[in-house]
Amino acid sequence: MTTRSAADERSLARFRALVRIPTVSRLDGSQTDLAQFDLFVNTLPELYPALHGALEREFVDGHSMLYRWAGSEPDGDPTVLMAHYDVVPAAEEGWTLPPFAAEIVTGGGAHGGDLLWGRGTLDDKGALVSILEAVEARVLEGFRPRHDVYLSFGHNEETTGAGAAAIVDELERRGIRPALVLDEGGAVVEGIFPGVAKPSAVVGVSEKGITSLTLTVRQQGGHASTPPRLTATGRLARAIVRLDAKPFPARFSPTNLEMISTLGAHATGPLKWVFGNLWLTRPLLLRLFARLGDETNAMVRTTQAVTQLGGSQAANALAERATATVNVRVAVGSSVADAVAHVRSAIGDDAVQIEVEHPSEPSPVSPTTGPAWNLLARTIEQSFEGVVVTPYIQLGASDSRHFTRISRHVYRFSPFEMTAEQRGTLHAVNERIDVDTWLRGVRFYERLLGAL
Repeated sequence: MTTRSAADERSLARFRALVRIPTVSRLDGSQTDLAQFDLFVNTLPELYPALHGALEREFVDGHSMLYRWAGSEPDGDPTVLMAHYDVVPAAEEGWTLPPFAAEIVTGGGAHGGDLLWGRGTLDDKGALVSILEAVEARVLEGFRPRHDVYLSFGHNEETTGAGAAAIVDELERRGIRPALVLDEGGAVVEGIFPGVAKPSAVVGVSEKGITSLTLTVRQQGGHASTPPRLTATGRLARAIVRLDAKPFPARFSPTNLEMISTLGAHATGPLKWVFGNLWLTRPLLLRLFARLGDETNAMVRTTQAVTQLGGSQAANALAERATATVNVRVAVGSSVADAVAHVRSAIGDDAVQIEVEHPSEPSPVSPTTGPAWNLLARTIEQSFEGVVVTPYIQLGASDSRHFTRISRHVYRFSPFEMTAEQRGTLHAVNERIDVDTWLRGVRFYERLLGAL
């Protein structure tokens, strides 16, 4: 068992207590157990009394929380630290340990450290509780930031993000323009970039757009014993096959190229030359990224994935309405309209109706120079030894996209080391985090707060 200080043990106990509260958000709000959300928000003052004595808390859109820590010089532009406390559902089946038991496995982590298992440990209670721990510690030290610090904790990031959008509406109404916004996103990772042995801290400076497309085929029903030559489900299946056969074109964005240049400078052998001479090797690298793995492929193109299917309600009845949901992540430099046009062209069948649901365009790209970026990069380098800090385009959507309305300096970084296996547990079974890396995340936020 890893030896930890008494203070760290208390921090870990608070983390476990909050993971045990199943704050599962569902797209159908009537299916969300808001009593668990009430329990969560009411537990926070008990666990963090110093924080709640020094910061103002208000509720927005029902259960999203906005804290304000008044600075000694309140006229300056504030910092916003973000996280969300809702989690995706977690069926008991398939989990090695119960998803809301917050059990610790001794010696199961990196270098023999301990692992904390549970839904939300990575996404995103790990960051939220790290922020709470850091602020509590700083308040107890008597620290006060120079400029205001806001804590924005959303309650429905996993569904609509309406809580964060409402918080931005309120901040915008008050004329607040944050100098720095930091949300979940990239992490400290290894092995994602060929030829680079050093760990990489990938910081999202933008994120892909997102939309869902509903494909619908309507056709006369009837008994399954006398099917037509092409059924509604058959036509829909043909459309899906056509769509899968025509992926979106790949291309490097300026951020992709900056990431390659940044990480490529630390490559070894022939790859150092390849990454350092993009004027010549760019077409080869583009093909390499498209084929190297799912993550690198998603970095260089808009992606599409069929996630839900619907058909007949009976085994012996022809479907009168067959549907498929296509989840689309829109590359920076493209648009939702471009994505819809590509899907329509790939399917090539006017009988397949396409309906656009919840469209959100790619986020603006935040700068990788200037005080906000420099502060974040310096804090990462001080917190994780030997790490290379690089910008990247975040593949998933986050609540931070709403904050681009009021700030040019919106970044996405979770201050934790995550293995490929751990990243694979996000929204899946056996989500877990190394206890030691979570504690380093607390120190990261303490260091960042000390510089504000």
